[in-house]
Amino acid sequence: MPRIILASQSPRRRQLLGQIGIEHFDILVPEADESYDPALPPEEIVCSICRKKADAARALACDGDAVIIAADTMVFLDGLRLGKPHSREDAFAMLSALSGRTHLVCTGVTVCRGAQCETRAETTEVCFRPMTDVEKWDYIRTGEPMDKAGAYGVQGKAALFVSGIRGDYFNVMGLPLHLLGQMLADFGVSLFSEEADT
Repeated sequence: MPRIILASQSPRRRQLLGQIGIEHFDILVPEADESYDPALPPEEIVCSICRKKADAARALACDGDAVIIAADTMVFLDGLRLGKPHSREDAFAMLSALSGRTHLVCTGVTVCRGAQCETRAETTEVCFRPMTDVEKWDYIRTGEPMDKAGAYGVQGKAALFVSGIRGDYFNVMGLPLHLLGQMLADFGVSLFSEEADT
């Protein structure tokens, strides 16, 4: 298997790579311009940002044979992005907006190797059941929402609020594994053999 570089410091993405058998990889978190045009569709926004992350990591790595994986995940409700909350009150407002509603989680994934580069996006619909104010505040007190887009992490206690998911569950965690597997195969990385074709 070629050298794998993950252009992310997300512990969830590191965990998910290990889950599909990529146990040895380097982490590079270069600075990248994450500005975007809010008028763009959600999938174009996340694709634009993850491409910038991948390009910055490729320049930093200086390794033309390495396979670089970059991703960017955003939560959208009614076309508006919900970022990470700045305060507990902000988290409460986000959870209130999501309560009893369906929202979108979009992830852009870029894979690069040398001059070859591919970017694709995955979108998942997530339905929340109605939440009481007490439940929201109890969840906020766990500290889980404060560093997560949309003020929740599906892999934690917020799973209690999710009444349904249409699409890739792992996308909601930050890395759509079936899409990544297809993209890596395009770059000669087989995750079902002991030794990848390089």
